[in-house]
Amino acid sequence: MIAHILATLLPVFLIAGSGALYGRFRTPNIKSLNTLNMELFVPLLVFAVLADRQAPLADYAWLAFGAAAVVLGSGLVLWPLVAWLKLDIKTFLPPMMFNNTGNMGVPLLVLAFGEAALPAAVVVFIVEMMLHFSVGLYMINPRTSMWHILRMPIVAASMAGLLVNMSGAALPGWLLEAMHMLGGVSIPLMLFALGVRLLEVDLSDWRTGLLGALLCPLSGLLIALPLMWLLPLEPLQLAVLLIFSALPPAVLNYLVAEQFKLAPQKVASLVLIGNLGSLIVMPLTLAATFAWVYAPL
Repeated sequence: MIAHILATLLPVFLIAGSGALYGRFRTPNIKSLNTLNMELFVPLLVFAVLADRQAPLADYAWLAFGAAAVVLGSGLVLWPLVAWLKLDIKTFLPPMMFNNTGNMGVPLLVLAFGEAALPAAVVVFIVEMMLHFSVGLYMINPRTSMWHILRMPIVAASMAGLLVNMSGAALPGWLLEAMHMLGGVSIPLMLFALGVRLLEVDLSDWRTGLLGALLCPLSGLLIALPLMWLLPLEPLQLAVLLIFSALPPAVLNYLVAEQFKLAPQKVASLVLIGNLGSLIVMPLTLAATFAWVYAPL
């Protein structure tokens, strides 16, 4: 089991570390890379997985519900605590709700459970992203328009993939294969970009970051654990939900805070320390998952 955990986590941190090392000596235009990834490679991956009839989406409805419950439930659980501690809700709460499913979650789940986990990983990624670009943006700016959300490539790709899957239309194999190949670029690129981005933040507000590193996985697990007993999920989907609930804050929270000028330094500390904290949290979560939910082959 230890060997499997190491085999799962080491590629994740090695690729992210490569990004950090490269970014330390060079100044890559990571914004352009992230734009290319989020506007082309990730939407292609999402569309290809959703449109592939070999992955019937009806089988993932309860998983999608569980992922949404984890995202929204962790926010509801932490809201009174955040208010009691007199922290800025717009600054602190979104990073606790919207986790690093794209940069860390999807690669980690595929490495841990193989390609069979990719549809489930994409489903929880889509749920997290759509909630982030709807509920998350509304929390920060209630004037965000629905048209702006629908125009986002990942949202459009998700809707198109869902329509193709539900319609029963079979896309040509060569087209799906090309989309899968291009979409596959997104996973290592997410990790590489994560490493570069983490160099841009600082530890000036380390106390808030340390609190977030504890509360983010704790609140997610607090919601996920009872759901694992209540929802009719197969072992692989249970494992995906458990890993999803323990992921650290998404780097996107920092980018959004920077865009809306909402204390980006504090959010940066939440993201950086939370992702560093995952060095402890994720091995423990993987060990529990392999021991009690989904034993590695």
